[in-house]
Amino acid sequence: MAQLNLHHLRLFRAVATEQSLTAAARRLNLSQSALSTQIRILEQSLGHDLFERRGRGLVLTEAGRIALDHADAIFRVAEDLSATLREAGQGRRALRVGALATLSRNLQMKFLRPLIGRPDVEVVLRSGGQAELLRGLDAMALDVVLTNLAPPRDASSPWLVHRLDEQPVSLIGTPARIGAGRRALATLLEEEPVILPTPETALRAGFDALASRLGIVVSIAAEADDMAMLRLLAREDAGLAVIPPIVVQDELATGALLEAAKLEGLTETFLAVTRDRRFPNPLLAPLLGMSQDEADAG
Repeated sequence: MAQLNLHHLRLFRAVATEQSLTAAARRLNLSQSALSTQIRILEQSLGHDLFERRGRGLVLTEAGRIALDHADAIFRVAEDLSATLREAGQGRRALRVGALATLSRNLQMKFLRPLIGRPDVEVVLRSGGQAELLRGLDAMALDVVLTNLAPPRDASSPWLVHRLDEQPVSLIGTPARIGAGRRALATLLEEEPVILPTPETALRAGFDALASRLGIVVSIAAEADDMAMLRLLAREDAGLAVIPPIVVQDELATGALLEAAKLEGLTETFLAVTRDRRFPNPLLAPLLGMSQDEADAG
């Protein structure tokens, strides 16, 4: 087989994306006949047809889908190398972090604290939904995604999932709601409304199982998928919040909120998701190692 030409792969990727020779030629500023010739040369080089025509469009053959997967991987590595070598010659290095919008800010700061204030480091923080952040990670626009939702993985998945921390969970409320006397967990859940994470979260599933074991049907004051909102609702005395104490550590320190009871067996897991890369950002390794050491020690 003739040596692969990266120029031909780039043209092939454009046609595969556009699913049309005409649209790809317009995007590449080439004539359609010239582009068609280059694609035929690539197909001859590989020994397989890469496209088949359906109606007015082009679709990938099985060989084409395999070729596209490899082409994407080749260009990701090339872009990663370029970005790494560009940054290596600069005085400052950037760490691009994506964080699930609903994740505790205190947990995010705990992860990033070793880099904050360093004159040689710029931290770029983006928040969003899980799918959006993983797309950014896959495109190498992000170096790491902080989340409490493990992405699905299989043999072809590029994700590396690092367990950074596992925080205990408690019932948290205002001093007025908790009162002076100590009440058992079952009594608290029977007598006070609760502020809960939304049903699709692992933390909510764990709490529902706990309430079922205790034989209690709780009164739900509010549900939220955002730790910051759970914190605010607890401060507003809407009920007792099911939340990791680290999320409200400032309020606990000042006495604005109190821990009514620990929810034994319930934890919130804090994860860092990275992509398998030939040239990972060197700022990440110390953070991942440090956080894992802290989690193991806890």
